[in-house]
Amino acid sequence: MAVIKHADLVTYATALLTAGGFGAAVAAEMADLLVWANLRGVDSHGVLRIPRYVEMLRDGDVTAGAEIEQTVSFGAVKLLDASRAPGASAMNRAVREACGLAEGFGLGLCGVRRTSHAGAIGYFVEQVARQGKIGVAMTASKPLMSYFGARGEALSTNPLAIGVPAGNAPPLVLDISTAAVALGKIMAAKDDGRAIPVGWGVDATGADTTDPHQVAAVLPMAGAKGSGLSLMIEILCSVLLGNPNIAPALSGGEVGGFNGLVIAIDPAAFGEPSVFIGQVRHLADAIHGLEPAPGVAEVLLPGERGHRTEIERRRDGIPVADGTLKRLQTLATELGVTAPTALA
Repeated sequence: MAVIKHADLVTYATALLTAGGFGAAVAAEMADLLVWANLRGVDSHGVLRIPRYVEMLRDGDVTAGAEIEQTVSFGAVKLLDASRAPGASAMNRAVREACGLAEGFGLGLCGVRRTSHAGAIGYFVEQVARQGKIGVAMTASKPLMSYFGARGEALSTNPLAIGVPAGNAPPLVLDISTAAVALGKIMAAKDDGRAIPVGWGVDATGADTTDPHQVAAVLPMAGAKGSGLSLMIEILCSVLLGNPNIAPALSGGEVGGFNGLVIAIDPAAFGEPSVFIGQVRHLADAIHGLEPAPGVAEVLLPGERGHRTEIERRRDGIPVADGTLKRLQTLATELGVTAPTALA
């Protein structure tokens, strides 16, 4: 495990993505999203994804210079077709569109169809929350997870994130996968060379496994609740946007690919924003005031642990697993990119 300064990791990630075929501006967007995940301690969605993103570009699953086109504009709703643009660029555009709509309507909804993997979507709702609005984001993709009570892959691990402004305090950010664990954590376990807990995934026979290399499907969180929520996100992000994934996949057809949705809500539409912020802070204080359960040091709010980790890692550097570093170095050697001095 090496520790790399925040700025150095951003520079390295941007250089790798640029050399891998992404335009400089798009590579910078992607790197910022990936390193944000590392800063927050969500290493499963951080720079370990870079080799896969470059591979997806080479395979045609991502289009580096894709034009993101608006296909629908109806009141407080917009729909974008991303033509397989990188998820960071497409979802950043959705954030801007949704926030702009919320300025005029109090509410803005922007859907994105035909994009690519969007990483840690808490990144996008935090952007909305820092503009004083409530942000909701979700994404949908091909089957990776089992449906409760059924064998094999049937649904995606579709994530859901909600960000709430809290005045001078950091936004409250909930970012969850509908799976028992994000697939990226299984990837991280492979890189770290460690076993995974029972309940994360099953092998090809449908049996529980602790070997991340044997995982054939991840399990839904909370059983039927997780698979039900994933199914509804597929409807909102894929079926509603005209780019379905699950039904075609299960019936032998062609899946639509990655889709996303960003909703921005302006508290000013409901009353004085300062009153709303005050009530959010009052709620936060009430939760902080709860007596911790045995063995728990303190009660935390959604996103609070990640915010503290970000402060520490900005100051002290970002730890990166040896397996991830090796894969990045292999790619760097192939692309002629110089690694940060700390890794030389």
